[in-house]
Amino acid sequence: MSTRVLVAYATRYGSTQEVAEVIAQTLNRSGLPADVMPARQVRTLAGYGPIVLGAALYMHHWHKDAIRFLSRFRAALSERPVAVFALGPVHDPHDEHEWQESLDQLDAELARLPWLTPVAVALFGGKFDPQTLSFPWRQLASSEPATDIRDWEAIRDWAANLYPMFTGLELPGHPA
Repeated sequence: MSTRVLVAYATRYGSTQEVAEVIAQTLNRSGLPADVMPARQVRTLAGYGPIVLGAALYMHHWHKDAIRFLSRFRAALSERPVAVFALGPVHDPHDEHEWQESLDQLDAELARLPWLTPVAVALFGGKFDPQTLSFPWRQLASSEPATDIRDWEAIRDWAANLYPMFTGLELPGHPA
């Protein structure tokens, strides 16, 4: 099996794409070649070994493109190591209840896919900018401040820790 990693993502406003790109950069620096692609554009997993799939949680559900990706490639994904991440909470300061709700939402989405056994699952803070929303959502959310609570260090650490899960080898200088 190839060690080339596909980092697929589903996004509405681009913040999940930015996280996917940082994950791919981290994997590339660790010696694992990685490509980044929107989940909806992936036509085949041929040439890829491990898969990373990321999407934001919206209205108590994972992005539909992520669910479609998992459904479309179910057979191939059951033969590969898969890591999953989601972007969830967007409020600053940290709201423990919001984080727990997001974790519960992600767990519920993954529970609907009992065939999927990810080697790693992560929830990261998200980004919210009411100016990027379409009408009428922009009107409804106009009183909410823009936030970006993505923790880039935690994202890079999570991605670096995928190396041993994807290769069976410890990354020199970075214990698993």
